[in-house]
Amino acid sequence: MENTHNPEMKEQEREQLVELGSDITAGRDGRIYTLTIIGQVEGHQVLPENCKTTKYEHVLPLLAGIEESDDIDGLLLLLNTVGGDIEAGLAIAEMIAGMKKPTVSLVLGGGHSIGIPLAVCTKESFITPTASMTVHPVRMTGLVVGAPQTFRYFQRIQEQIVEFVSHNSKISRENFEGYMMATGEMATDVGTILYGREAVDSGLIDHLGGLHDALSALHRMVEEQKNQNQ
Repeated sequence: MENTHNPEMKEQEREQLVELGSDITAGRDGRIYTLTIIGQVEGHQVLPENCKTTKYEHVLPLLAGIEESDDIDGLLLLLNTVGGDIEAGLAIAEMIAGMKKPTVSLVLGGGHSIGIPLAVCTKESFITPTASMTVHPVRMTGLVVGAPQTFRYFQRIQEQIVEFVSHNSKISRENFEGYMMATGEMATDVGTILYGREAVDSGLIDHLGGLHDALSALHRMVEEQKNQNQ
């Protein structure tokens, strides 16, 4: 039940909305924590101030707190991201995939690159008809040592991403790798752009829908879990 008489809690929620793009909503079906993954997922390197970022060092402890909190019943993950740091994105995705509480994701605008594991890490995933997802091989910017060990590292990271995505969605490893390595889809790059319906038809995303659909699924999961715990 929402504590409307605790000004400290209200102030903390307002700060989270401003700093993290997150919010807690309380209704008759329970309290839902909404978390946004926007811009670039920032890892160990600090990105320029003019870039919109999601900082993994903020998100990881936040997720742990959501999982442990008795006041939060479910997590709604809103995604509009171009990707970013691979290890940071996978760390967030692994934490969400390991949560016991009901979790639902909604891809809005874009869920590109490392945003794909983030989109499929929840118990159910949704995408709007106009949203897109770019599947491409692992790449790195900046100084790269041209040695066999470097290419092996890239290969192993890519294998981990393929394994995670195929395990947490309905797409097969073969089809996902096929989208990843396609050469006829993008003019200057290797990979595939999937739009809303295509992402669902491929098995990458569970459902085509919007905010109401995602929230309805989340409320249903919350209700089912409450019934199981009685």
